[in-house]
Amino acid sequence: MNSKKMNFISDCCFKILANRGKIGRGVIVEVISGLFFLLFLYAATSKLMDYDKFQIQIGKSPILTDFAGVLVWLVPAVEIGVCLLLIFPRTIMLGLYGCLLLMAMFTAYIIAILNFSDSIPCSCGGVLAAMSWEQHLVFNVVFLVLAIVGILLQSKVVENKTL
Repeated sequence: MNSKKMNFISDCCFKILANRGKIGRGVIVEVISGLFFLLFLYAATSKLMDYDKFQIQIGKSPILTDFAGVLVWLVPAVEIGVCLLLIFPRTIMLGLYGCLLLMAMFTAYIIAILNFSDSIPCSCGGVLAAMSWEQHLVFNVVFLVLAIVGILLQSKVVENKTL
C-alpha cells in the first residue's frame, strides 16, 4: 500500500474516531494497545493456568496436532511477548504489528477450522472459549481492524513527533 493511501486511511480513521471527542491519535493508540494487552495477557494466563486442558485441546486440532508440543508453550509466550512490546513507547509499533500478525493467524485458523474440519476443538481460554466459532470470527475481525487502525494512527504519531 503506498503512503498516500495509508495517509488517507489513517486520516479517515482519525477523523472518525477522534475529532468528535477531540481525542488525540496517541490516546486512541494507547486505548487500542491497552485492549490488546488485556486480551493477550488474559488469553496467555488462561492457557497457562489450565495448561493440561490447553495441551489436550490443541493436540485434538486436525490442523495443529503435529505442532502441539511446541505451540502449547509458544502461543502463550508470544502473547506475553507482544504484551511487553505494547508497554514501552519505543516498541509499541512492533507490538501492534505483533497483534496484527497474531490476530491474522488466529483468524486464518478459525476460517480453516470452519471450512475444512469436521471436528472443531476450541483451545481458547476463559471467557473466549464460551463463544461460538462464528462469534469468535467476528471478534477476531474486529481486533484485526483495531490492529490496523492502531498501526496507522501510531505511524501518524511517530511522523508528527519527527516533524
